[in-house]
Amino acid sequence: MEIAAAVFTSAKSPACASCRELGIPTRIISASDICAFEERLIALAHSKNAQLIALCGFMRLLSPDCLSALKIPVLNIHPALLPKYGGRGMYGLKVHEAVFAAGERLSGATIHRVDPIYDHGEILAQKAVDISDCSCPQEIAGRVLALEHEIYAPAILDELQKL
Repeated sequence: MEIAAAVFTSAKSPACASCRELGIPTRIISASDICAFEERLIALAHSKNAQLIALCGFMRLLSPDCLSALKIPVLNIHPALLPKYGGRGMYGLKVHEAVFAAGERLSGATIHRVDPIYDHGEILAQKAVDISDCSCPQEIAGRVLALEHEIYAPAILDELQKL
């Protein structure tokens, strides 16, 4: 498996620095103009003959036209959004704040195919993590992020083996 490029919406991401240190080609594509972002993502995917796009930390919706033009599977990962929170937590730490405020004992992560209508398509993997000893939302966020790192790579590899 070859990583064609790691695309970031900001060079400030610690993951961007890590990819550069590992020699993974990186691209910065601002998402402030989502149409321009989609055009550049499509061009990059086609120029690299990409077979799969794995999003992480991308909180915007890709348009149906973009997904259709890509013609390859797109995966995304996010903290598990529990229905009882009414959709809160789509951005930043709000999901962790909601879980903490509710006194939940578990949180988790979900990996799914990106769906052109609502982003949350078919679930490919989910895993829960015990957060009962976390003293603040930031601790929950750290624990969930570690879980995301644990489950995402195997899910991506599984999807690539299906192609």
